[in-house]
Amino acid sequence: MRALLAAILLFALAATAAVAAPKDRGPQWASLNADQQQALAPLAGEWDKLSKPHKTKWLGIAKRYPAMKPEAQKRVEARMQKWAKLTPQQRDQAREQYRSIGKVAIDHRAELHRHWAEYQALPPHEKRMFDVPPSYVPPAERRQRTPSPKKNPHPAYVLPASL
Repeated sequence: MRALLAAILLFALAATAAVAAPKDRGPQWASLNADQQQALAPLAGEWDKLSKPHKTKWLGIAKRYPAMKPEAQKRVEARMQKWAKLTPQQRDQAREQYRSIGKVAIDHRAELHRHWAEYQALPPHEKRMFDVPPSYVPPAERRQRTPSPKKNPHPAYVLPASL
């Protein structure tokens, strides 16, 4: 009888220990090296609340952080600060929106493949209609170029300075 009671007591203790054991939540803030803490500083207050997969994602960003250009580093810092200010519900909503964007991209990709197949099926003379002329300059480059002074096609006519 004592053996049965001892076995039940041991089983109960083991069950409560398993329930009370903390889940593996990844590395704690104090265990990060100085470079990681510097890169992830905006998340310092939230770090120990993050799940292990999210910590892993942020550690990957921290690893790439030193090689980033200064503009990219500033952008990452700003995004981390915004993320740290979000409530858990807002973060879940942001993740769901990100997932839905991926689904739209998949649908769009299928449409692009369909259009490409249609283009490939065209005879060569019809494909030439879509060729870009050599003088074509994309709009973004057009805005960057400085306008050259235009020559007056009619030298006898001079525009007034007030216009």
